[in-house]
Amino acid sequence: MMTLSENVKGRGLEYVECCPAHERHVSKINEHITENNSMISYGKMMKFLIQGAHPTMGKVIAGIALAIFLFFSLRWLHHSNANATFTRYKIEFPSLPEAFHNFKIAHISDFHNTKNERIKKAILRKLKHEQPDMIAITGDLIDSRRTDIGAALTFINKLADIAPCYYVTGNHESRLGKNELRRLMEGLEEAGVHVLSGREAFIARNDETISIIGIDDPCFSFKQTGVLENPTPESIDALSKGDAFSILLSHRPELYETYKKANVHLVLAGHAHGGQFRLPYIGGLFAPNQGFFPKYDGGKYGEDDFAMVVSRGVGNSLFPVRFNNPPEVVFIELKN
Repeated sequence: MMTLSENVKGRGLEYVECCPAHERHVSKINEHITENNSMISYGKMMKFLIQGAHPTMGKVIAGIALAIFLFFSLRWLHHSNANATFTRYKIEFPSLPEAFHNFKIAHISDFHNTKNERIKKAILRKLKHEQPDMIAITGDLIDSRRTDIGAALTFINKLADIAPCYYVTGNHESRLGKNELRRLMEGLEEAGVHVLSGREAFIARNDETISIIGIDDPCFSFKQTGVLENPTPESIDALSKGDAFSILLSHRPELYETYKKANVHLVLAGHAHGGQFRLPYIGGLFAPNQGFFPKYDGGKYGEDDFAMVVSRGVGNSLFPVRFNNPPEVVFIELKN
C-alpha cells in the first residue's frame, strides 16, 4: 500500500512503501509536526500582539499586571494589620505541680493604645470563648506618643471580667508623667489587676501553688537614677519567697540569658513587635534593643524545664505598619 504524507513530502522526503505499522508511524509524525506548527504560530501571534500590533501594547499589559499585583498586595497588607491572630503553645514542664496540668494562660503584650476596634472585639470574643485561667499583660499597655489612659483602662476592665489579670510595665509606661502613671496604676488596681512591680503573687489549686513574678522595665531605673539597670538572676530570685514553680512576667525578651540563669521556669515577654517586618524563612527585620535580625522576636525559646514565650504584640508605636506580622495574642497550655 502506497502512503503519502503531505507534511513529509513538503520537507523533501520520498514516497515510502509501508506496512500498516509504518503507516501509523508516519501518521504520528504528521501529528507532531502539525502540533509544533501550531505552537510556533501561537508564539508568533503573542509576540505580534505584545510587540508588533501596537508599539505600547507591552507596556500596557505590564502596567495592568503591576496594578493587579499592587492591588492584591495592599489588600493583603491591610488584612494582615487589621486582624488579630491567635497562637497556641503546649509546653511541658517536669516540675509543674499536678494540679496545674492544662493550666491555660492568655498572653497579651504591646497593646499601645490601639484604636482598632475590630482587633479589640476579636480579642475579647476569643478570650471569652477560651476562658483562660489567667491573662498576662507584659507591658506597653499605653503608647507614650498618643497616651490614652482612659481607653487602656476600658479595655483592661473588660479583660478583668474574663479572667484574673497580671501586669508588668514596659518602656512606654516609664515615659509617663508622675500623675499619668499614678492614674494608670490606680485604675489597674481598681479593676482588680495584679500589678507586679517587683512583686510576687501566688495561685493555689488543690493545696498546690505556682508563683507569678513581675519586674518593671529597666527604663524605670534610668528614669530614677540616670543609670539603666537590667535585672540580674540574683535580683529576680530575690523576689521569690519559695521554690514553687515560677512564671516571670517581663517586657524585655533580649534578657533571655539572664532569665535562664534565674530560678524561674516560664518567662512571658513582648517588646520586639515580631521584628515589625517578618521576612519568609528569615524572621523579624528589626526589634528595639536587639537591632537588625533579632534573635528573640516572637515565639517559644528554651528547653528542658525552662521556656520563654515572646508575643509579637497587638499594637504599633513609632512605625504604624507591620509586614507579614499580624497582631498576636498567645495561648499557652501548661503540661506536666
